Amino acid sequence: MTFEITTLAEGSERLATPRYDRAGLTAGVVHFGVGGFHRAHQAMYHDVLMNDGEAHDWAICGVGLLPADERMRDVLTAQGGLYTLMVKHADGTVEARVIGSLVEYLFAPDDPDAVLERLADEAIRIVSLTVTEGGYQVDPASPDVEHDLREPGNPRTTFGFVTEGLRRRRERGLAPFTVMSCDNLPRNGDLTRDACSAFARLRDPELGEWVEREVRFPNSMVDRITPVTSDADRADVTARFGVEDGWPVVCEPWTQWVLEDAFPLGRPPYEAAGVQMVEDVDPYELMKLRLLNASHQALCYFARLCGYRLVHEAVQDPLFERFLRGYMDEEATPTLPPVPGVDLEAYKDALIERFSNPEIRDTIARLCAESSDRIPKWLLPVIRDQLDRDGEIRRSAAVVASWARYAEGVDEDGEPIEVVDRRREELVAAARRQRDDPDAFVGQRDVFGDLADDPRFLEAYRGALRSLHEHGARATLESFAR
Repeated sequence: MTFEITTLAEGSERLATPRYDRAGLTAGVVHFGVGGFHRAHQAMYHDVLMNDGEAHDWAICGVGLLPADERMRDVLTAQGGLYTLMVKHADGTVEARVIGSLVEYLFAPDDPDAVLERLADEAIRIVSLTVTEGGYQVDPASPDVEHDLREPGNPRTTFGFVTEGLRRRRERGLAPFTVMSCDNLPRNGDLTRDACSAFARLRDPELGEWVEREVRFPNSMVDRITPVTSDADRADVTARFGVEDGWPVVCEPWTQWVLEDAFPLGRPPYEAAGVQMVEDVDPYELMKLRLLNASHQALCYFARLCGYRLVHEAVQDPLFERFLRGYMDEEATPTLPPVPGVDLEAYKDALIERFSNPEIRDTIARLCAESSDRIPKWLLPVIRDQLDRDGEIRRSAAVVASWARYAEGVDEDGEPIEVVDRRREELVAAARRQRDDPDAFVGQRDVFGDLADDPRFLEAYRGALRSLHEHGARATLESFAR
């Protein structure tokens, strides 16, 4: 069976399909960065509302900017925007459904003006983003930013498109859409506002002031582990349901979305789908970034050096579980404010359970990628807060050391490690100097700031790095268990 609207209904006994008439949907959201996470998270929430008879004017128009997005265009166009979402439980149970909330996909390089006109459409009231941590850089010296400033009607960057879309709305007397970041960044809405208004000021100072004054950028916290789709996942969909899906999505059962309620043009009734609408996202965001995201970093480099390739296998190792829980309890938790309605002990228990889910088959490589964007935002703030309060930092410093050892690009058996990072060359070069100069890696001030000036951090970091070099990753972890 191919993935067509007319044939999906025939497989409804084996695979849940949309209960609403997709022909009656209209797009109210433009989303940049249609990847696995967006399709397992925001698009899923919209689909829940539509199945309940809500939000039919809040369908999603996806936009891809990068060359790699061309394949997503081809798959979603062939499948009418439909795809399979497979929720995998630790006991082997699978819940699967077809998501229908994505009704259009535009590949921006094909027709930039089509994307800009969609943004200027009065029906679009929200523009959402999952463009990764590195997507919020607005460097005037960047060739892409220079291009967008020179040719605003033919942009390449996310904020080039968003700014020109806002400018057209302003010119036409239309109210601005809300810009909603769904990326794993501290105060992601504030960061989005800063990036967008900075770009707009580069184009026109008056436009920049208007964006900062009139456009709303709600902060949000999002959470759902969504590993990269594999060929085995595609084969699994076909075997279970008789459907050939070019790009299904696999995810864990857990999902969470905490969102500030700042939508002048309206929004879907998100709370009806389980979204927590709050006045202040900060406590939830810090909890997630410092317990979940930073724990992923605490796990991944040590795990790779010890020979693990899958997340659940490493976390099921009691040595790793003890190290993670020690980091959570003794170093991350003391830096967190009270989180309304959340039992932190139960949350930490749930994290270990989630990481241990063997059905997700999340990869260590995914967690190790783009560390220079992740570590400074997720782990280093924990270290700085603990230094300020004279708290425990040994495990956090050891995580930084494990990243430095990993970045040497060779594991303990002499096998190459593929370091995936936009700063790969400088990271690897610094890491390979550290056997002679132990502070070479943390001396990169554009990553670590003045952390290398702190004697207490340096003592803990050097000790862990020395142990990694002399005794290996497992023995280093065992030293914490003792």
